[in-house]
Parts: sequence; C-alpha cells; structure tokens
Amino acid sequence: MTIDKKQEGTKLVIALTGRLDTTTAPQLEAELKTAMEGITELEFDLKDLEYISSAGLRVLLSAQKVMNKQGKMVIHNANEDLMDIFDVTGFVDILTIE
Repeated sequence: MTIDKKQEGTKLVIALTGRLDTTTAPQLEAELKTAMEGITELEFDLKDLEYISSAGLRVLLSAQKVMNKQGKMVIHNANEDLMDIFDVTGFVDILTIE
C-alpha cells in the first residue's frame, strides 16, 4: 500500500493506493499518529484503494474518534467494493462518505 499525504494548513488529505489490510494497517496507523496533531479536517481519498480488511476499518474508526474531538473526517472516492464493505459493516453510519 502507498500512502500519499498532503497538508494545507490544518487540512490533511491522505490518498491510499493498494490494499489496506492486516499487513499495511499498522503503517497507516503509525502515519496518522504523527500527522494528526493540529489537524481539524482529515480527508481520505480512496480512489486507488482496492481492498480494505477489518484491520483497515479499525484504523479508520480510530481516526474518526480522534477527529470527532478535533474537527471532521471525510472519505472520498470509495469504489463499489469498498462501499459494499462499509455498508455491510455499518461503517456508512459511522463515517462521512462522499
């Protein structure tokens, strides 16, 4: 998985490419821990993400909990397969997906 971060002031955009699974989730988690301080707007661009596992969902949920306290989090460009996963797991009710 590739993580591409772009920060503009207090807005952070993270574009993910590949698979967010048990192997790659710790990498994203580590990136988020160092990058989220002072961020009020977090955006995930999932246009090039092919798959997300429960480990990946856990990382997104953790990020959402942090952002509930310090701003907002939005997910963009989730493909049909990812939307099915978000739907089945109930994450469509937890996350803001546009």
